[in-house]
Amino acid sequence: MNLPRLGLGCMSLSHGYGVPVSVEDGVRFLRAALDEGVQLLDTAVMYGAGRNEELVGRAIAGRRDEVVLTTKGGMAMVDGVKTIDGRPETLRAQVDASLGRLGVDHIDLYYLHRWDKAVPIGESVGALAELVDAGKIGAIGLSEVSVARLREAQAAAPIAAVQNEYSLWSRNPELGILDATRETGVALVAFSPIARGFLADAVRDPAGLPANDLRRGIPRFQPKHWPANMALLPAWRALAADADCTPAQLALAWLLSRGAHVVPIPGTTSVNHLRENFAAADLVVGPALLARAGRLIDTQTVAGQRYNAVQSTEVDAEVFEEAV
Repeated sequence: MNLPRLGLGCMSLSHGYGVPVSVEDGVRFLRAALDEGVQLLDTAVMYGAGRNEELVGRAIAGRRDEVVLTTKGGMAMVDGVKTIDGRPETLRAQVDASLGRLGVDHIDLYYLHRWDKAVPIGESVGALAELVDAGKIGAIGLSEVSVARLREAQAAAPIAAVQNEYSLWSRNPELGILDATRETGVALVAFSPIARGFLADAVRDPAGLPANDLRRGIPRFQPKHWPANMALLPAWRALAADADCTPAQLALAWLLSRGAHVVPIPGTTSVNHLRENFAAADLVVGPALLARAGRLIDTQTVAGQRYNAVQSTEVDAEVFEEAV
């Protein structure tokens, strides 16, 4: 399927980064995003235990035809516990529940949020294919998967998109999924494209983040690794100045240069930041400067793993040997 060049990740409105915005502010922001021309909204049942889907549903009421609507299942809060469950009956129930929360009769793109390693991925994807036939979802996506898992899934049903973490500081897609998606006509949707705020120069001291901010549990933001990562920022700011753009825009411009099939979905709760991010699609940054960006922020220069030990067991994407 054809996706817009950039999308809006909606998670931060309800989940992950401290105190969520109010429902009223969230709806106001999302409607402003639509007014700004945003055409791709990304949510999940996991985000805010369904509240994010409800928020998106309220915001697009009466404007459904303006957006490509994507959500995810197979990972959800069950009795207050994050649960990965890819059984067909679970996915069928979650799709129906998402349709209700979103207030729509179909979801354009539905991702398997995480591969349930207790269930063959072909069984999970097969259930989603039945929901495509039923008209409840338009296309199937996968999230945080390896090339091997993508190929297994493609043997069961067409896959339209893979959503994996991809940014200058998380290069895991370059271990295979970047090429595999391009070669098979699959979109690579890049979440956390600005490195959870790091590449926007928005995090100066992780110790000051809210107690429930997910970055507190990520090794790269923790005291063991943060000083080394923070030391990269002065040169990063200077490089963005050389490109005559903001640090966040340079991060997005670099990602957009990685292939026409790469679709970053930066998240924000600020209309000004939204405008800044989406202006990156029109930036012209020379290949030499982009190459400098790629050398400055890279697997070899960034300290720490992208996930902690528990989170690492939940994903299937390829990892660099030195990051294991």
